[in-house]
Amino acid sequence: MTERLYYADSYLRSFHARIVEAAPGGLTVYLDRSAFYPASGGQPADAGSIADRAVVDVIDEGERIAHRLNAPLAAGEADCTIDWPRRFDHMQQHSGQHLLSAVFAEHFARTTVSFHLGAECATIDLEGAAVDPRTAAEAESRANAVVFENRPLAVGFEDAAAATGLRKASDREGTLRIVSIAGLDRSACGGTHVRSTGEIGPILIRKLEKVRDTTRVEFVCGARAVRRARADFDALSAAAQLFSASLDAVPAAAAAQAEAARAADKARRKLELELAAFQGRELYAATAPGDGGVRRHSRRAERGSLEALRALAQSFTAQPKAVFLAGLEDPPSILLAASADSGLDAGQALKAALAEVGGRGGGNARIAQGSVASRDSLDRVLTQL
Repeated sequence: MTERLYYADSYLRSFHARIVEAAPGGLTVYLDRSAFYPASGGQPADAGSIADRAVVDVIDEGERIAHRLNAPLAAGEADCTIDWPRRFDHMQQHSGQHLLSAVFAEHFARTTVSFHLGAECATIDLEGAAVDPRTAAEAESRANAVVFENRPLAVGFEDAAAATGLRKASDREGTLRIVSIAGLDRSACGGTHVRSTGEIGPILIRKLEKVRDTTRVEFVCGARAVRRARADFDALSAAAQLFSASLDAVPAAAAAQAEAARAADKARRKLELELAAFQGRELYAATAPGDGGVRRHSRRAERGSLEALRALAQSFTAQPKAVFLAGLEDPPSILLAASADSGLDAGQALKAALAEVGGRGGGNARIAQGSVASRDSLDRVLTQL
């Protein structure tokens, strides 16, 4: 059985322990006592070293904790060190989660159903309908107010049968480890936490996302929030320089640029359609009638887009007795268009040709398009059509 030192002291950075067992190969060891937190409850495992071997993972095996190392180690005495920057970062995020979840529960009746602590950000999933940005901003403000009050954050142990006032009831029996924020929250939790809300540092909600029957709230705390705020400020400053605007004017300047881009794109598409209409009529005039007086134009290109050819094909086949066929090699695809008096149903003709080579596609009597798996299949379809 491993004595879990982090239960009583999350600030313990180094300790001495005895390796009571080493798995075959020596890459997994078991200590009589450990301050290494194993991955659990949404919080990642600690890192650090045992007798100068790097700890790459820590696994909770119930009564004991397994420590996986980057190099073999035999049983015996060992000095152990926790990766403190990583540990304290996790303490800030996890304590911040308790605070944020408590605020959502107390002020907005939103229950946290899960928590995940990632390398860049943390998330909580709130049960129920979507959380609007205004509610998230108010929750963030209330949580930061508690941070500024620097309330005590305490860890205690109580019998499960007698533990009351928990934010979320526990189904565990025996002794519960209770993490409390003075005047706000009591939660059963085995994670590592700071001593006061002031040590959580600023709390910043970054994103809201609807996930099935929950709302996922992405947030950062402490040093992560400071780094994220700096990165956001740098990005906003760079945008302000591009727009030659103040930081506060960037959203309006970006919106104006986006509207101008949409207008320019609309004008470009209109000109492209007008050009395609002209080119289609010109191409029709330059194409000699064939059997039955039908003017047929075929082309093949190595790459491109069928969408770019649609307007040209439609302009060409807007004229009497006309058929337009185009093939692209990359990706292998076909476009077929036909005028109403050409005697050809483009959709049916292309569908039949594609079926013979296992291609896919469709359309209507006037225009259709599809794709095939290879250039050989493209050759067969183009030859048939």
